[in-house]
Amino acid sequence: MTFDVAQPFSLERRAQHWAAEFTAMASPCEVLIECELESEARELASLAFAEAMRIERKFSRYRDDNVIFKINNAHGEPISVDEETSKLLNYAAESFHLSEGLFDITSGLLRKAWKFDGQPANPDKELIKKLLNRVGWEKVRFDGKQIRMRHGMEIDLGGLGKEYAVDRVADTLFRNRQVPVMVNFGGDLRTIGHRAGSAPWTIGIEKPDEENYSVGEIQLTDGAIATSGDARRFCTYKGKRLGHILNPRTGWPVTNMPRSVTVIAEYCMAAGFLATLAMLSGKGAEKFLDEQEVKYHCVR
Repeated sequence: MTFDVAQPFSLERRAQHWAAEFTAMASPCEVLIECELESEARELASLAFAEAMRIERKFSRYRDDNVIFKINNAHGEPISVDEETSKLLNYAAESFHLSEGLFDITSGLLRKAWKFDGQPANPDKELIKKLLNRVGWEKVRFDGKQIRMRHGMEIDLGGLGKEYAVDRVADTLFRNRQVPVMVNFGGDLRTIGHRAGSAPWTIGIEKPDEENYSVGEIQLTDGAIATSGDARRFCTYKGKRLGHILNPRTGWPVTNMPRSVTVIAEYCMAAGFLATLAMLSGKGAEKFLDEQEVKYHCVR
């Protein structure tokens, strides 16, 4: 393995490809690059890391120096947004309408009423009611150039930011060198540039709560995979396990949902949206995915 202290990622040769690893968006990130020269692989790894960090800096709700902070602290005043932010907000708006309000980037406020640390929960029902008054994309005014929210509302792009980063990084690397790559950020991934006659990428599906225990495999050429589940973020309430995915209409965790849903689509953002919406569908997850006519793997 080679590691340059001036570059915050590791790089090693593995069989037919180079593997670069780093951390971004609170997730382990891996980029697999099919090329011969280490110099080329290092250049692409540098591009991948830089783009991932750019997106994290720009859209993380944990920072106080980006566009999300400005929007969330505008106190009811309109905020102008750039083209990239506008596209993401338009995507979020479309997702809200397609999901009939279940996919809502204003629902992050509900985290204040819940802790998903594996321990018994004692939710404050009055707090949930108060928070719901500040949740709902239908209360937002957005015309493509400016966004105005009611005082106290917030947006959180965490439900689509990682998938967006995966797609951006994959497209950026392929445009730069036209070599096959696989971009994997915390299990959400995209492959691009598959060469005719070469073997597809093999991706294992982990069993919830048991790392390195595969319950299935997916063979992927050009495409994307995203997984949504409750393996690491959950609580218990009245003896029942509740995952971290909240219904923005009720403020409570969705019940009877799968332990995990993995969806295959052309782009990671699409796969992530469908996986999340399947979880939000609870006991109807499989029926929802069958209706979308997508390939998926569901673990109950």
